[in-house]
Amino acid sequence: MSFDPESTAVVVVDMQNGFCHPDGSLYAPASEEAIDDVTDVVATAREAGASVVYTRDVHPPEQFEDAHYYDEFERWGEHVLEGSWDAELVDDLDVRDEDHVVVKHTYDAFYRTDLEGHLDTHGIDDLLLCGTLANVCVLHTAGSAGLRDYRPVVVEDALGYIEEDHRDYAVEHSDFLFGELTTKDEIAFE
Repeated sequence: MSFDPESTAVVVVDMQNGFCHPDGSLYAPASEEAIDDVTDVVATAREAGASVVYTRDVHPPEQFEDAHYYDEFERWGEHVLEGSWDAELVDDLDVRDEDHVVVKHTYDAFYRTDLEGHLDTHGIDDLLLCGTLANVCVLHTAGSAGLRDYRPVVVEDALGYIEEDHRDYAVEHSDFLFGELTTKDEIAFE
C-alpha cells in the first residue's frame, strides 16, 4: 500500500503508561507488546518524511462528576489522570519536538481537540492508525477520521488490545467501513 509522505501522517493512539506498562491502571499486555511494532511504523514514516502524531488520553479527576449518561471512570475505573505518570507516553517511543501531540478526553482523537486543524494546516489527507486499544480509541478515531473525509488506514499488526477478539473485531469493522487495512511491512511511501 503506497502513501505520499507529504500528505500522510502516522497517528499513534494512546501508547501511554496506563495502558502499556505493567504498573499502569488499565494495563493490557498486548498494548505493551505493540510498542515495537508501533515504533517500526513511526520509523518507516519518519524516514520517508511523513508526519507523526501521538494522542494522549488524559482525564481531569473531576471530568465525569456531572456526567448525565457516560462515565468512563464508572466503566473502566480511574485511569490516565491529568498530571499522572499513567497519562504519559511510554518512554520507549521516539517522540520528537516536530511531532504533534494531541491531548484528548474521550475515545475519539478528533472530539474537541486540535487534531483536525493540525492535519488540515499540514495538508494531511491519509492517516495510518496504530496504537491502543484497537476496538476503542483506535476504532473511534478511525471512524471519526473517515467521517471527516480523511483516508483512515488501520495498521493491523501494530495494535494493542485487551482480548484478541477485540482486535479482530476492530480490524474486521475497519475493513468493512473503510475497506483499507495494512500491515507495517506493506507500508510504502512514493
